Amino acid sequence: MALSTTHVPAARPGRTLTIWTPEDKAFWEREGEAIAKINLWISVPALFLAFAVWQVWSVVAVGLPALGFKYSTNQLFWLAAAPALSGATLRIFYSFIVPLVGGRRWTAISTASLLLPAIGIGMAVQDNTTSYPTMLMLALLCGLGGGNFSSSMANISFFFPKERKGSALGVNAGLGNLGVSVVQFLSPLVITAGVFGVLGGDAQTIIKDGQAVKVWTQNAAFIWVPWIALASFAAWFGMNDIADAKASFATQATIFGRKHTWLMCLLYLGTFGSFIGYAAGFPLLIKSQFPNVNPLAYAWMGPLVGAVIRPFGGWLSDKLGGARVTFWNFVVMAGAVAGVLYFLPLHGQGGNFTGFFLMFLVLFLTTGIGNGSTFRMIPVIFLNQALQGVNKFDTDAMARATKEGNTEGAATLGFTAAFAAYGGFFIPKSYGTSITMTGGPEAALYIFISFYLLCIAVTWWFYARKNAEMPC
Repeated sequence: MALSTTHVPAARPGRTLTIWTPEDKAFWEREGEAIAKINLWISVPALFLAFAVWQVWSVVAVGLPALGFKYSTNQLFWLAAAPALSGATLRIFYSFIVPLVGGRRWTAISTASLLLPAIGIGMAVQDNTTSYPTMLMLALLCGLGGGNFSSSMANISFFFPKERKGSALGVNAGLGNLGVSVVQFLSPLVITAGVFGVLGGDAQTIIKDGQAVKVWTQNAAFIWVPWIALASFAAWFGMNDIADAKASFATQATIFGRKHTWLMCLLYLGTFGSFIGYAAGFPLLIKSQFPNVNPLAYAWMGPLVGAVIRPFGGWLSDKLGGARVTFWNFVVMAGAVAGVLYFLPLHGQGGNFTGFFLMFLVLFLTTGIGNGSTFRMIPVIFLNQALQGVNKFDTDAMARATKEGNTEGAATLGFTAAFAAYGGFFIPKSYGTSITMTGGPEAALYIFISFYLLCIAVTWWFYARKNAEMPC
């Protein structure tokens, strides 16, 4: 519905926006774009920190044996996988909370909650007599960071018009996903010095290359504490709530009866579930298959590639169509897993780490592109579905349908993110189970290929082929 130039201006940042019509080009150019960008650029670092805390165990678990913690390989894989299990479950609730609480309020509160696992892990790793159940509970608390993704993406989707959603969501998620790579890159550096002085606790002694070396493992968690506090403050005072985005749970729950909700859950499990699962399990997989390679020297590069390329996936999908990009992306993913299988050691013998690593870089690249393309598909699908049969000359009907489509699209973004996050649990646990039962990870990788073939078929049939049910 068009607005006159004399309408009441939107509230200043940090307050509720009583008028928000980004599909109105005049409104968007006059004031909407500037406000949307402010919310996006505060959301990005908050989501970055959420991913860093969510994945800190993928690094910490690798170093626990050297600190004297007596945990089995399977227990270590459990610690790496547990944050994804709790994060995925929390995402189910976080998917629907923004229209209930408000994006500004919830971003600030959920970011502040990351202080619990960050401080708790920093304290626990200083004592190698800390019980395994305590460590497992702290790993589950890291799922608070995983939950934030659903609410963050749902919130940002309300701020941008349809033709900009793919790029905006790609930037939010892609730069947020960088937290996975940065935590794996930064942690080995910050643990080498007592950067927090007496406030950070005493050093631990480990044996490295036959030499006693002092480390401050707690810094891998403590380093995020001041930034979490700062991001929470910025979100509370700098972001906006959108009055028009308010909706009851019952209104949002209509997505559970939509076929495309479940189809997109499957596809996003194949993209984001793969990204977070490969990121969580990559260090331990390298350590188990190539014991002479330092996993922390390489593991961070994969998530970096996947995160950096995600905005490109959203942009490319805005240009070419999300379904087309998603289809070819899954084709490459299946081929890359076959490449990983080719370069793996056989019964502990042979193998080629360079080939193995390059194939994983291709995998991470495609997970990033697919993350962007699938998340571009979702809001377009639900907005188009809501507008079907609506008289485009009836401005009130169009406004109601647009609000309904955006609300359902935002809820579906969050819920599919919740569903997909279980990949972060399934993939590292599949490695651990496969290694325990068969002596290697090959069985898990064959299952992944089969799953990608299913995703190829679903994408082609429902979205990418000529005369598809819902082209997007």
